[in-house]
Amino acid sequence: MSKKNNTSQLQRDEDMTPGRDRAGREGTATGNQGELTEEIRISVRELVEFILRSGDIDNRHHASPDQAMQEGGRIHRMIQRRMGSEYHAEVSLRYTCPTEDYRLVLEGRADGIIDRPEGVTVDEIKGTYRELAYMKGPVPVHLAQAKVYAAMFLHAFQDRELAEIHVQMTYCHMETEEIRYFRYSFATGEIQGWFGELIRSYLKWADYQFRWKKSRDASIRQLDFPFPYREGQKELVTYVYQTIYHEKKLFLEAPTGVGKTISAVFPAVKAIERGMGQKLFYLTAKTITRTVAENTFSLLRERGLCFKSVILTAKEKICFMEETECNPEYCPYARGHYDRINEAIYDLLTHEESFSRENVEKYAEEHQVCPFEMCLDMSLFADGIICDYNYLFDPHVYLKRFFAEGTRGNYLFLIDEAHNLLDRGREMYSAIMVKEDLLALKNSLRKLQMAEGGKKGTGKQNRESVELFALADYTSGMDHPEEEPAPSCLAWDMESGSPGRGIEEMMESGSPGRGIEEMMESGSPGKGIAEMMESGSPGREIAEMMESGSPGREIAEMMESGSPGRDIAEMMESGSPGKEGADIMEAGSAARRSGAGRSVLVSRGFAARMIRQLENCNKEMLAMKRECEECRVVEQIDTFTSLLLHLQGTIESYLEEQEQEALPQREEILDFYFNLVHFLEIYELLDEKYVKYTHLCEDGTFLLKLFCVDPSNNLRECMKRGRSTILFSATFLPIQYYKALLGGEESDYEVYANSVFNPEKRALFIAEDVTSKYTRRSDEEFYRIAGYIDEIVKNRHGNYMVFCPSYAFMREIYGRYLERFGGGNKECLLQSEYMSEGDREAFLARFEGNENCDLGASICMDIEIEEEKTLIAFCVLGGIFSEGIDLKEDSLIGAIIVGTGIPQVCYERELLKQYFEESGQNGFDYAYRYPGMNKVLQAAGRVIRTVEDIGIVALLDERFLQYAYLRMFPREWSNYERVSYTNISKRVERFWDSWL
Repeated sequence: MSKKNNTSQLQRDEDMTPGRDRAGREGTATGNQGELTEEIRISVRELVEFILRSGDIDNRHHASPDQAMQEGGRIHRMIQRRMGSEYHAEVSLRYTCPTEDYRLVLEGRADGIIDRPEGVTVDEIKGTYRELAYMKGPVPVHLAQAKVYAAMFLHAFQDRELAEIHVQMTYCHMETEEIRYFRYSFATGEIQGWFGELIRSYLKWADYQFRWKKSRDASIRQLDFPFPYREGQKELVTYVYQTIYHEKKLFLEAPTGVGKTISAVFPAVKAIERGMGQKLFYLTAKTITRTVAENTFSLLRERGLCFKSVILTAKEKICFMEETECNPEYCPYARGHYDRINEAIYDLLTHEESFSRENVEKYAEEHQVCPFEMCLDMSLFADGIICDYNYLFDPHVYLKRFFAEGTRGNYLFLIDEAHNLLDRGREMYSAIMVKEDLLALKNSLRKLQMAEGGKKGTGKQNRESVELFALADYTSGMDHPEEEPAPSCLAWDMESGSPGRGIEEMMESGSPGRGIEEMMESGSPGKGIAEMMESGSPGREIAEMMESGSPGREIAEMMESGSPGRDIAEMMESGSPGKEGADIMEAGSAARRSGAGRSVLVSRGFAARMIRQLENCNKEMLAMKRECEECRVVEQIDTFTSLLLHLQGTIESYLEEQEQEALPQREEILDFYFNLVHFLEIYELLDEKYVKYTHLCEDGTFLLKLFCVDPSNNLRECMKRGRSTILFSATFLPIQYYKALLGGEESDYEVYANSVFNPEKRALFIAEDVTSKYTRRSDEEFYRIAGYIDEIVKNRHGNYMVFCPSYAFMREIYGRYLERFGGGNKECLLQSEYMSEGDREAFLARFEGNENCDLGASICMDIEIEEEKTLIAFCVLGGIFSEGIDLKEDSLIGAIIVGTGIPQVCYERELLKQYFEESGQNGFDYAYRYPGMNKVLQAAGRVIRTVEDIGIVALLDERFLQYAYLRMFPREWSNYERVSYTNISKRVERFWDSWL
């Protein structure tokens, strides 16, 4: 074969010739397999990682590498370009294994194939932050990938009759670009036998998937809509199906009672059977709506549907252990997890259709595996995945097993309560860097250095790792007079080059700090120091000078951070280092006495490098802080992010190394690292839809925020991962506002579903003589609102909710109401700012009572009938009780909404307003009015939940009568009534009389 023809054939799947694998089946790289039409496809990486995984879950050792090892596109291209003409890059390989019923198709791209006269080598390239000198060999799963490509190559080119094939693992350090190779040779029969066994191991899973798909599709074909269609519901189902067919997005406003969940799920399930969807993702913002989705699937199963669904539960909620420490020393479920997980998956897969939290926990306990990881693995075999928004949209939490390749999958996305996605999107695609976090990590690393400073093994290369250790030695004699004092701080500094890499270096470099430099050059103490001398206080400039690390970088930061003593002068005068200083010095002394081994973090210089880089980052933030009075929009942060990138590289290099013993600082570094990575990833997304600003908080904290004011581009890109997206909510008005900000395009659809409720069963009152406006807040107004509440509830006993614009406002109204109108047969509840899950359930349980309990029959005696009571719950508008709760029939008969829900004025809201005004929109509407009205509509929607429900909605704010608000009312609110304090009671009484 000529070199030219060889290269051409390597790139063309259609020329690959058939062969026979070790499983006894004919394997080819073509799609011509007789009458077989069904395919089960899997990538090389998925196959290897699923079948060959083994060992423990251990987040101590593998915190950063997986992502870093796979994100080496630049490294791949660099290495591939350096190779000669014998090197063929990114070679697509495809292996087909026919069975009696289907074809198993294995696909992937080899990073490189080196074709020389002396033999063929398959090259697998991995970028890493690990120190290559310490690598003993390739990661087993990486070598396995290369071996699979080698076997696929042999099957594709059997005519070459190769006796052996070579495999090369190429590791390249992501920062230094240093390269290390691991090379292996395999006999053709050996590697084909290994590959055949690998394929045979997966056929068990592929066979099951094929059988299940046949059963599922047959059940879908026979499935009918489970209820008689309500008015307009059949059209709604049709809209959803057509949207999926045309591969578009649908923005659906569906008022309560329309049955939006079943109307979205049913046509999506039907579309799956027609090949228009491989998996259905039901995405929600709240736990309760996940339960609604699972109940919908359960209902369809009762009607004959075969459909496997999984609910993804947060790690903290499903973990069996008290602390979510994912390492084999702490958690028995992490120990050997990968040795047992596939058996556990198969057991659950073949016995249950609902992979609910309870079922996952049951099987995970039986097989002693991690329930969270098992839950994620079950998503591979589920037809429907019920999960939080972040599993699709969050740039870090998203399901990489489905969305990491950057290609579009045949997925259907159903997004419930989609109005919540706007703020969640802004949150997920914004990032914050806090100056104090930099200093906290730096100080923690310095404490570790000092604690390990006297251990054996401190050589010339580690001098920076023991900065300030002499201070501990100098003062240790205060607590341990029997020990011989160490040399003075200054003498130690000059000898070792610390602190601040040496006073000598500081003098040579000419950077002793702005204040000191001025003093030396001018012979005058300079403005900052003069101010300090005159006032007895260092003043802002000197404080900043100390904060920046000059002069005497270590001493200044020590003073700022409070370690090793709150005040150096105090320490020297009193002879006591202070509590924190004493702790550090005692740690250092204990370490020296014990002679224990030193950590990798310190011994290899990682800590010293991180400290220097943290100092540099802190210095940049300090410069921003000087220019910021309270909040300030900034334009350029390139220098700062460049410094963060260097810090990221150092941290990732460290995280790929293993500590022999648990190290608290490693956890601190890991927490900081996740935030750092998020910040840098968001920085890469910056465009005109972002605002960068700094903020000096009241508590003195200083931060830099990358604020995503318009998340539409980011959300749209995420939705492109699937075929079609249905976004639905009971409050999607104005629809164009949500369509624009949630990633809709002009060609996407929007539909408003009419309410199926009788509008006469709901009274809508708008008060014309009361408001929550800040300028009108007074005792008189508070008492008037409390009076309104009493006039409404006194006409019928039952359960009511009062929604207030803030906790402070709520407490004012609650207090006034108890003072004037409390007591008697009224019970008042107050929502608190911090409520546990149990507190919330107990709060809502007061509305449900014990309607199904016949207490008289239970205790066999007559019971005096208790007088009816009125329950009034005072809640916050936009809080946990204003949406997502389902109080049907008499559980809730009235919602009293105080105020228009407008968010409080703050810097971010003003940035939103300014941004949309500059975009030609009404900035106040986008930043304040629309979000506020959404809260109002959600709260009002708590009252009428079924066609039998009757109730009252009262809007206590005269602003609702303005055109700006009336135009946002849904269609079913057209029959509102204006009321005043003098006639509200009669109007309410008239309404109840007409129905009772």
